[in-house]
Amino acid sequence: MTTLANLAEKVAARLIERKATIAIAESSTGGLIAAALLAVPGASAYFVGGAVVYTKTARLALLGITDDEMKGMRASTEAYALLCAKRIREKSATTWGLSETGATGPSGNRYGDAAGHTCVAVTGPAEKAATLETASADRRANMDAFARRGLELLLEALAAKA
Repeated sequence: MTTLANLAEKVAARLIERKATIAIAESSTGGLIAAALLAVPGASAYFVGGAVVYTKTARLALLGITDDEMKGMRASTEAYALLCAKRIREKSATTWGLSETGATGPSGNRYGDAAGHTCVAVTGPAEKAATLETASADRRANMDAFARRGLELLLEALAAKA
């Protein structure tokens, strides 16, 4: 199994090579994606910033996403993850934006998703979104799995724009 550190090092190398930047909007990973990227020496070359967008209040304050923009959409979906990735990218003026939104556990979220559900999205020169279902209620394991999937998706997007 690939660790967050290994994935972050691969992402960092590709971002540095391309002189590209990234901003992160996380929810149920609680900042693990940002922490993994910031743990790589030289992070200031590519990491602009990140936010843990855990509530509706944070969504408005940090991403500027209004209730009107949420009409017909719910959190913990690929569409919502894409919106958050686009918004953090716009607000941070970065090459790439990455977002994660889900339910870590031990129970599901108020939207009806079971524990172990997340959606991740990447926007920039390529756009990708994915859903992961771990079928686990282990909060810490899910946070790690969600962060890992976010970094993997970013690597996929970077490879698509090699």
